[in-house]
Amino acid sequence: MRVGLYPGTFDPITLGHIDIIRRACALVDKLVIGVAINRDKGPLFTLEERVAMVEAECAKLSAETGTEIVAHPFENLLIDCAHDVGAQIIVRGLRAVTDFEYEYQMVGMNRALDDSVETVFLMADLQHQAIASKLVKEIARLGGDISKFVTPPVKDALLERFG
Repeated sequence: MRVGLYPGTFDPITLGHIDIIRRACALVDKLVIGVAINRDKGPLFTLEERVAMVEAECAKLSAETGTEIVAHPFENLLIDCAHDVGAQIIVRGLRAVTDFEYEYQMVGMNRALDDSVETVFLMADLQHQAIASKLVKEIARLGGDISKFVTPPVKDALLERFG
């Protein structure tokens, strides 16, 4: 069984994330969405809320693709998380060249820790390249329309959070 790990903070999950998840499903039999605790980023949503959003959005994708998708919170090294869930592949989404520079360094470090785990990069679809959770939160906070960037349930959660 090919197991992939798609890690991120998912604060919140966006249409860009969902696009990468859908496409990653074609590469693996099981996809683990690693929801990073990442206290340094100071997430807007709690870990439990982010996991619940990921699970709700991925239930639909799992049914569509036939791929098992599970959410897995983690706070350890990414390569250790990959070992914990039995992943042979780490899936990363790229939006721009600046993403690649950071990801390139991360791959090098992960390969030094365990070269049996491969990293696969998926380019964001053109319509999703500008989407970043940080920007979506800022637009929502300032009263802008975020419906092009997130699903209706995620939009509702953001609007409720910002009141």
